[in-house]
Amino acid sequence: MPRKRATIREVAQATGLSPAAVSYALRGLQVSEETMERVRAAAAELGYEADPIARALASGRSGMIGLLCGSLEDLWQQSLAVGISRGLREKDRYALILDAVGDPARERVLAQQLRDQRVDGLIVQPLDPSAGFWSELCESLPVIAIGDSLPGTAGEVVFDNRRGVTLALEHLRDLGHRRISVLTPTRPSTPDRPADVHVTAEAERLGLDIAVTTAPHGMTAATAAARDILLDRKPSAVFCFADSIAYGVYAAAQEIGLSIPGDVSVMGYDDHPMSGLLTPGLTTVDWDIDGIVRAAVRLTAAAADGATRRRRVVQAPTLRPRASTAPRP
Repeated sequence: MPRKRATIREVAQATGLSPAAVSYALRGLQVSEETMERVRAAAAELGYEADPIARALASGRSGMIGLLCGSLEDLWQQSLAVGISRGLREKDRYALILDAVGDPARERVLAQQLRDQRVDGLIVQPLDPSAGFWSELCESLPVIAIGDSLPGTAGEVVFDNRRGVTLALEHLRDLGHRRISVLTPTRPSTPDRPADVHVTAEAERLGLDIAVTTAPHGMTAATAAARDILLDRKPSAVFCFADSIAYGVYAAAQEIGLSIPGDVSVMGYDDHPMSGLLTPGLTTVDWDIDGIVRAAVRLTAAAADGATRRRRVVQAPTLRPRASTAPRP
């Protein structure tokens, strides 16, 4: 005969706590670390598993958190999604991961669908942070923004893109580069993302001749975009707003017969683990993805549990110089 499902009352009896205290402990709320560990150990020994349907009916919460990614062709965003999904699971929540494939219109549709499915919260790295629908969406569910700020969010983990762009351009300037191409995943229809706005202003301050070109995250499309600028514009350096796009520059340079960094220096912007394994290693900007995951999960769990205080975490960048950038020939 199959074993009968253990109840929360049995866990409470085994630990000498009330059912309510056990419930809080299992969700990591309002109890000490010692109590939490003791309750979870007893639950594991008894084979207790929360009934998700009963929990949703009792609490009015589904335990599901929407995770809306700008483009899962970006390897860094893949790593971010994996980390957040695992972090939410440790908080007894589940991530519903959707991909906007780099399309702001699709991003809007998916965000509204997640709201209509009554997820407990939404984590998003917005493609179009200036879109008007975000304010309305944030009124109907807790939203945590990653990367760029959004109006009305329950919390946000924003990148100090002004500092990140300055680090990158000053690094290339100090190596003697003046003619620089910038590859960005931002579409021409949404040109006012903070990083893209700042790269133009900072290049003017530093006296650099830059041209900004859209390049998707996918390897084939990124390679094609890089091939065009390497053949037509012939920059001495290429700065990419994603390491995934920089990988396309490597592929295009190899096709054309250009050496990195002998003929052209290449720089990324998110320090994906694979970037250090390339030959030559990719110079890039590190945003501490583990810290981003921890902050996003913490803010989301608090907001989904009803916290009303809005919290803002500013993520600082670190330059990771490697062999893909060198003094201008």
